[in-house]
Amino acid sequence: MKKSKFTLLLIFISFAPAIVHAQEVSDFLKTIPQNQLKLGGYVGEKTDLILEKRVLAQDYDYLVEPFRHKNETHLWQMEFWGKWMLGAVAAWEYSHDAELMDHMSKSVSSIIETQLPNGYIGNYPVENQLTNWDIWGRKYVLLGLLRYHDITGDKKALKAARKEADYLLTQLGPGKVNIIETGYYHGMASSSILEPMILLYNKTNNQNYLNFAKYIVEQWETPNGPQLIAKALNGIHVADRFPHPEKWFSPENGQKAYEMMSCYNGLLELYKVTDIANYLKAVEMTVQDIINEEINIAGSGSSFESWYHGKEQQTHPTFHTMETCVMTTWMKLNYDLLSLTGKSMYADHIEITYYNALMASTRYGGSEIAMYSPLEGSRGDHNHQCGMNINCCSANGPRGYMMIPRYAVMTSADEVYINLYTDFSAEFMLSPKSKITLEQKTSYPEGDQIQFTINPDKPGKFTVALRIPDWSIQNSLLVNGEEIDGVLSGGYTKITRTWKKGDKIELQLDLRGRLVKLNGHAALLRGPIALTRDSRFNDGFVDEAVIIQHENNIVDIQISETKPEGIWLSFTAPLKLGTGIASTNDPASQIHFCDFSSAGNTWDPNTRYKVWLPEPLNVMKTKYEAY
Repeated sequence: MKKSKFTLLLIFISFAPAIVHAQEVSDFLKTIPQNQLKLGGYVGEKTDLILEKRVLAQDYDYLVEPFRHKNETHLWQMEFWGKWMLGAVAAWEYSHDAELMDHMSKSVSSIIETQLPNGYIGNYPVENQLTNWDIWGRKYVLLGLLRYHDITGDKKALKAARKEADYLLTQLGPGKVNIIETGYYHGMASSSILEPMILLYNKTNNQNYLNFAKYIVEQWETPNGPQLIAKALNGIHVADRFPHPEKWFSPENGQKAYEMMSCYNGLLELYKVTDIANYLKAVEMTVQDIINEEINIAGSGSSFESWYHGKEQQTHPTFHTMETCVMTTWMKLNYDLLSLTGKSMYADHIEITYYNALMASTRYGGSEIAMYSPLEGSRGDHNHQCGMNINCCSANGPRGYMMIPRYAVMTSADEVYINLYTDFSAEFMLSPKSKITLEQKTSYPEGDQIQFTINPDKPGKFTVALRIPDWSIQNSLLVNGEEIDGVLSGGYTKITRTWKKGDKIELQLDLRGRLVKLNGHAALLRGPIALTRDSRFNDGFVDEAVIIQHENNIVDIQISETKPEGIWLSFTAPLKLGTGIASTNDPASQIHFCDFSSAGNTWDPNTRYKVWLPEPLNVMKTKYEAY
């Protein structure tokens, strides 16, 4: 990877974009410049791997090619370019890789060349526009152009985005075609274009874009709309908002997870402009419902890309579960809420999804990203879509990975918030007169010790806020060797003092093994990691019934040096296996587990893994309980 920061600095000086519109509500937490952060350890390796193998390796002109042919009638090739561009922009913000900037610039120029005189950038002929995935695809074109403009100030990109949006406004709106009657899923796919419309309004102050955004939300709440606000405020579960559809992938499906969350991303942007409290409330209530009803032990959910009360049903083998586009969008929705509210629960969910579901979607070596990542079975090759050698999730997955640098260290006024625990170094301005260098050393989530060195350029009073995950009950915190009391789970522990160069923070989190049970099955958690049996350990049949030994649901889990190919984290736990006499009379055996993301990640069909392990039924217990 080639870097030329001097050249890129000239781009910023020449084209730095200005935000025209001042929002009513600002984000509470703001990310530091990501090129001033360097991730190390396993997280850093994964980030660099995705940049090299998925983002830089992508043939970007191949993604532009469909736009040169206006002959599509029902497919979704348009989204691939926009998703790749969103991941590429985020990757460049972190890496400042000159080769990647060259790829993006050429790609943007190429896609602008496909724009028709009326402003349309897409691959549907005029007679098929506004149907199927046309507007959804235009959304991703707009998002890609606008994010590219964010980092370059390229006026041509912004002009092309405005022309694309202006043309759409001639087709949709009052007295024209109703947006919720277009596309799929009660109009949610099409109306998720709300997000780029608000972003475009913020850049241009053009009232037409804001009016169109308000129109979209008004149409949501009509009898034929998805009623994303009313149903959220009334506490209707995301899986119950519409009857079970006779045809799944059709306009009548109102449970489609990815499109629903995409609409809520847009609603948050509209909230920041309008300060209408119910917009934020509707999003937060929906996210809480998704947490309560849908998100599984690996931090994701959905089957056939829809909500289905999956949390309660996660022990059952399920078709097409945990789509990568769903988990990536789930991470983005949590990131947007974290930025807006500063609530640590959203940071906790990003961590769990990242370490488990997202990493599990990726083949060992980083070259491919799967569409689905079930909680048991074997992993395999992804599907190609739309007659192309790519699918929606391969295009979208890097966005999740590149969200992690944005999430790692954030600031608010004179406070530094640390969300990510991994080796890293960061250098940033907390205020125009306060420069801070922050270093973190840790083997987390394998080890429980995290050490920080704080180096302000001069002594100064500010706050360091450390995220204490909700699952971490027993914690220890030292500052320069002195113990800090009141370190509670499920929030930020804030340390306010006059910091000087060389100050040390030592944090110990609670990585004791945790036993969870559901539907006659048992599973193990250690910190944010879901543990998994994998046949590569060759220590038994991964599907057999087990009795996990525990004391008050705390399991003695030990780190293991046994690591088959592709395994990141390896542990042993005490289990009694099977249903024979030995399973009740003999001592427990130390059985291997790995992190969920490593399970089956070589994509060898002969490798089988399982998270939820069946418990044998004990008829000597009341009501024939499982152990």
